[in-house]
Amino acid sequence: MGSARTHRYSIVSSEEDGMKLATIAVPNGCGNGQGKVSTRRQPQSRFVKKDGHCNVQFVHMSEKGQRYLADIFTTCVDIRWRWMMLIFCLSFLLSWLFFGCAFWLVAIFYGNLENNPQKCVSNVSSFTAAFLFSVETQTTIGYGYRYVTEECPVAVFMVVFQSIVGCIIDAFIIGAVMAKMAKPKKRNETLVFSHHATIAMRDGKLCLMWRVGNLRKSHLVEAHVRAQLLKSRTTAEGEFIPLDQVDIDVGFDSGLDRIFLVSPITIVHEIDEDSPFYDMSKWDLDSSEFEIVVILEGMVEATAMTTQCRSSYLASEVLWGHRFEPVLFEERSYYKVDYSRFHKTYEVPSTPLCSARELAEKKFASSGSNSFCYENEVALTEKDDTEDDDSGGGSVGPDGTNTDAVSDSGPNQAMVPLEPRPLRRESEI
Repeated sequence: MGSARTHRYSIVSSEEDGMKLATIAVPNGCGNGQGKVSTRRQPQSRFVKKDGHCNVQFVHMSEKGQRYLADIFTTCVDIRWRWMMLIFCLSFLLSWLFFGCAFWLVAIFYGNLENNPQKCVSNVSSFTAAFLFSVETQTTIGYGYRYVTEECPVAVFMVVFQSIVGCIIDAFIIGAVMAKMAKPKKRNETLVFSHHATIAMRDGKLCLMWRVGNLRKSHLVEAHVRAQLLKSRTTAEGEFIPLDQVDIDVGFDSGLDRIFLVSPITIVHEIDEDSPFYDMSKWDLDSSEFEIVVILEGMVEATAMTTQCRSSYLASEVLWGHRFEPVLFEERSYYKVDYSRFHKTYEVPSTPLCSARELAEKKFASSGSNSFCYENEVALTEKDDTEDDDSGGGSVGPDGTNTDAVSDSGPNQAMVPLEPRPLRRESEI
């Protein structure tokens, strides 16, 4: 990262998909139909959706059912509520039916259905009665009409065994339901990302920026941000990697990735020589195909459970030459956050259109109207030179040169070029 900066960090529900370039040969208007090539855009598949869900489907998984059953608790926590309620009901109904059948078979085997005076389970003369006795035993209702006698050890063992099984089912089901209700994933509904990311100048450097916000007053403890660039590439050996993951530095070394998320904050990535966007200009961005996955992690203050909120930006969702409008305003005794301006940006016309490399090396010079890096520097230099001439400072020699500018230079020493002046920053809103 570059020099130390002051604190620079200032749902994503947009359904607008990114666009992919596809070339089609069309007639060029000269009658041959072979010259020009036009482009048309096709929807680009998104790896991470705007709501944070990964757009991935697993196929041909061997032993999928066995692997999911081996981790049955996590499976129950991850499944939908409709299936969870079905498992909740079936677990109790099946256990009641199983032990109801067991008590009914015991009653048949010991002759309880034939009015035998020595009974194992009193007042159990049908399957319905055995089922009701099973429900009373497992739920510890105990109406007192049906009960087990000490004359039948098998029935006593079945009562003890059903009580143990009932406690296990209660612990598992209640634990799974509570874990599902307290999942920190639901906390993500109140963590938002801006619809677009922007590229603009900040502290004299090109920066990639996006905004995050917390809609609750409760804090996200130990909140920190991460970002990755997903882009296909081909290695030197010819291997094609469809989604190569490259880390985007947002201040990990300097600790700026850890944020105090009370009001909306703008996350900043400096486009320096270590950035994957160092050679990307405005025109490269318009024709690029990549995806920026942004991640916000932290502990929920109420439960101390770690949550992760995700979103992504396609190349078409990165606005070059824009900044986010301010949302934090100071009132008399408090600060006010206006979330109606959270996703809004404003254009910065003075943003250079060249890449960060060209901006740093001062090599971006062209005759087009968009050559900011060269033309603006020349214009500012000429303006300053004119002001110096008008001020009358310094003496002018007979050959028209300013003698003060070369006061201590030898006759054979080459004149040192002026250092480039920093670009002037536009006023904030």
